[in-house]
Amino acid sequence: MGEWIKLTASDGHRFDGYFALPSGTARGGLVVIQEIFGVNRHMRSVADRFAADGYAALAPALFDRVERNVDVGYDEAGMIKGRSVRQRLTYDQAMLDTTAAVAHLQRSGKVGIVGYYGGDIANLLNETPKAPVMLHFGEKDQHIPATAVARIRAAAPTVPVHTYPAGHGFNCDERKDYDAASAAEARDRTLAFLATHIG
Repeated sequence: MGEWIKLTASDGHRFDGYFALPSGTARGGLVVIQEIFGVNRHMRSVADRFAADGYAALAPALFDRVERNVDVGYDEAGMIKGRSVRQRLTYDQAMLDTTAAVAHLQRSGKVGIVGYYGGDIANLLNETPKAPVMLHFGEKDQHIPATAVARIRAAAPTVPVHTYPAGHGFNCDERKDYDAASAAEARDRTLAFLATHIG
């Protein structure tokens, strides 16, 4: 089990983060990027699981920039609330806070970032990754169409892009889209990727 800590971004903004440490020496650090539902129970469990795998895992509360203590469920009300908060957060703000989380983790070694449901990736294909990247998509995703995944593959042919016979939130066991087999396969691939690039 992790604990809540305070982080400070380079512009002085203070915000919360859920920090989970492994039982022994960390293999490295992982920033766990939240969904639109905040650093809720599921996101905390994701951090805890990565800590059990040997990584120092930190889930920064990116929404603290807009509204503190956002922690909503996966029903329609939670979706509306999460989208409303997300729309008021800029990429620059999120990057400031993610950078602060990376800095906090650097004492644990190399640092990676795991994130959720990258619907905007297809709109950012002019950007060049500065670190190794792996992507996972559900083939039945109603938010990220197969055409977008095809565009990503074409624009970044060296990036591993995996698809699964599942919907949008297939990794979250609290969502109706949860697909245990797909989640397990994506997790295995992710852990192998992290072992190669972080330790």
